[in-house]
Amino acid sequence: MSRFQVKKVAVLGAGVMGAQIAAHLANVRVPVVLFDLPAKEGPKNGIVSRAVDNLKKLKPSPLGVARDAELIEQANYEDDLALLGECDLVIEAIAERMDWKLDLYRKIAPHVSPTAILASNTSGLSITKLSEALPAEMKPRFCGIHFFNPPRYMFLVELIGTPTTEADVLDKLEAFVTSTLGKGVVRAKDTPNFIANRIGIAGMLATMKEVEKFGLTPDVVDDLTGKKLGRASSGTFRTADVVGLDTMAHVVKTLQDNLDEKSDPFYPNFATPPVLAKLIEKGHLGQKAKAGFYKKAGRDILRYDLAQDEYVPAGAKADEVYGRMLKKPAAQRLKLLRESEGPQGQFLWAILRDGFHYAAVHLGDIAESARDVDFAMRWGFGMQQGPFELWQQAGWTQVATWIQEDIDAGKALSNAPLPKWVFEGPVAKAGGVHTPEGSWSPSEQRFVPLRRLPVHERQLFPESVLGANAPQAQDAGTTLSDEGDVRVWTLDNEVLIASIHSKMNAISPDVAEALAEAVALAEREYKGLVIWSPDDKFSVGADLQAMLPAFALAGISAVEGAEQALQDVMLRIRYAGVPVVSAVRGMALGGGCELAIHSAARVAAMESYIGLVEVGVGLIPGAGGLTYIARRAAERAEASTGNDLLPFLTEGFTAAAMAKVGTSALESRQLGYLLDSDVIVPNKDELLYVALQQVKSMHEAGWRAPARRKFKVAGRSGAATIKGQLVNMRDGGFISAHDFHIASLIAGVVTGGDVDAGTLVTEEYLMTLERKAFCSLILHPKTQERIMGMLNTGKPVRN
Repeated sequence: MSRFQVKKVAVLGAGVMGAQIAAHLANVRVPVVLFDLPAKEGPKNGIVSRAVDNLKKLKPSPLGVARDAELIEQANYEDDLALLGECDLVIEAIAERMDWKLDLYRKIAPHVSPTAILASNTSGLSITKLSEALPAEMKPRFCGIHFFNPPRYMFLVELIGTPTTEADVLDKLEAFVTSTLGKGVVRAKDTPNFIANRIGIAGMLATMKEVEKFGLTPDVVDDLTGKKLGRASSGTFRTADVVGLDTMAHVVKTLQDNLDEKSDPFYPNFATPPVLAKLIEKGHLGQKAKAGFYKKAGRDILRYDLAQDEYVPAGAKADEVYGRMLKKPAAQRLKLLRESEGPQGQFLWAILRDGFHYAAVHLGDIAESARDVDFAMRWGFGMQQGPFELWQQAGWTQVATWIQEDIDAGKALSNAPLPKWVFEGPVAKAGGVHTPEGSWSPSEQRFVPLRRLPVHERQLFPESVLGANAPQAQDAGTTLSDEGDVRVWTLDNEVLIASIHSKMNAISPDVAEALAEAVALAEREYKGLVIWSPDDKFSVGADLQAMLPAFALAGISAVEGAEQALQDVMLRIRYAGVPVVSAVRGMALGGGCELAIHSAARVAAMESYIGLVEVGVGLIPGAGGLTYIARRAAERAEASTGNDLLPFLTEGFTAAAMAKVGTSALESRQLGYLLDSDVIVPNKDELLYVALQQVKSMHEAGWRAPARRKFKVAGRSGAATIKGQLVNMRDGGFISAHDFHIASLIAGVVTGGDVDAGTLVTEEYLMTLERKAFCSLILHPKTQERIMGMLNTGKPVRN
């Protein structure tokens, strides 16, 4: 398959989804032009302009950095249709009206490039019906593409073909969406609401039905159906508020309009719940309207009570016994819930049973295999496990028997029996739908293997379903050592990999020692070293809990020794004889950030959150973070025409003093924690592959460690300037006296201490200043309050 080159994308429709899809294309640096109707008043691109401006205000931000909104080219259907000819991919994302979409297709068809792919972003309309408005020559290049909201953050994208869509078109689009946009792709059949929304919305409707039956309140239900159940922390009703009650009602209406009792035996349950209808009637559409199932009144959270037709205090929690039940192994958990006598336990069993039942009955209609359903629910609805995974883990035949018994007893939402394949044949023999050979496909009557396109070869350890027995990073390759909470291993005997696996991947003295040993081994026998962890935490920083016992026994000298050892490791990594590349995903905070910035290069997933956050616990960066800020400022100043260091130092000082964390890899680059030369990878599952290739490339290019150089510092005059600004902030009440003290210490280190401006210093000299300041804070009572507060509650203490 030839690689699908996407030089430019057109997005049609500047509504919520269209504008945010365009924003994500800008994030990954794909040129994009956003279309909408010409404005009736003012500039013709006024509708698009307002949508682009609004992108900068949304939270969570659809843009990696707000200024990238300017990368979105603006256009309208009256003047700019010729631009479509420059685009390799056209994504239509206008309102969910079949007639509007068909009219637009007729308008754009003459202008679309003869080789471009046209895709409709719809949450449930028939892709085949939409294709009927297209000329015959365009139909093979047309398909459905369903992004989940918000597109930047939601991993799932569903691709939907029609009978006339060429298979190669779907393969090309999957490769682009996977690698360039960083998404997980599921192929869905062209049925109402496809896979995730079909299963997910049916599940939400079933939940609301069971809520009425068992007489529970939304706050209790959300407590039961959130993290405790292994689902999104927002639970059921708060999720509906976030999605938008009008949006949910629209998806429900798609089911109502396109299904009946013959095509879906659960159809009677698709009536719009009275509470949902009432809230929509009142204009309470959820979070965007500041009122839905919940609303905020001052500091209080209220919930809507249908019987009283008013908001009442919220905050009720589930009975603790059910929280304990939900921590049990799957088989024991489901048995306890099924046999529970309390309404909360009965409710939990009912919604799990309803989900298993619905997914089994419709698997053959909506998806190629059970794997697609489980991936769709994990990636689109935030479940830790898909319904089939949980069912299989709990004991396939036993759970199936329980479900069928409830169906026969009239307890289920439908009297439709479980399909025969549940109890007979290969699935019953295998004990579930997921096996090493593949996942069950009712339409093909076999276990279908995972689709592997060339782009998937970049995913060394992609997500897999329970039962697939796919290779796991934790035990893959050849382990050379596993001591000090660091596994040192290799996949190819060319590049060494170090994976930290302490709690939150925190850096203890043992971790630091193990990393130093990994560097030494890489220098002796390998092309380089990659520091990578398979979870969504690179490292949350130094392990404070590991430091406290040493402090209690030996006093501050033990802390100073540990800090110096950590600094020595950072310099060991920086000046290693082979390239050390940090592969960053998720949180790289404090010492984790320092580990990354001292590496020869960084490869970062788009969703990487990098920063020096020690101020939050009353400390300063102590493992070379401030030394890095000072050195980088000197290097940038030297490369410029000016001699004043302060303008180059201010940004780094501010980031450290305010504990700023980049909210994306792009923003982390702006803060200086990633360099322009560092690679940003959209798909988290490609991170290790790219990092390994980076090390090999650096090795083949003859990489050598940087020369040790002295560099200029701003000196006491620079520190005085910074402290003068801090005084204003303290006296104005913007920072506390202790904040002022910490920031002053940071200023003293990054400017080089009590020396003249322009003095040349070494990294070791600045690290000595770091250690002294760090240790002085460890002894400070207010810092000790902050440390203990963080360790006990996980929240920063302001004092």
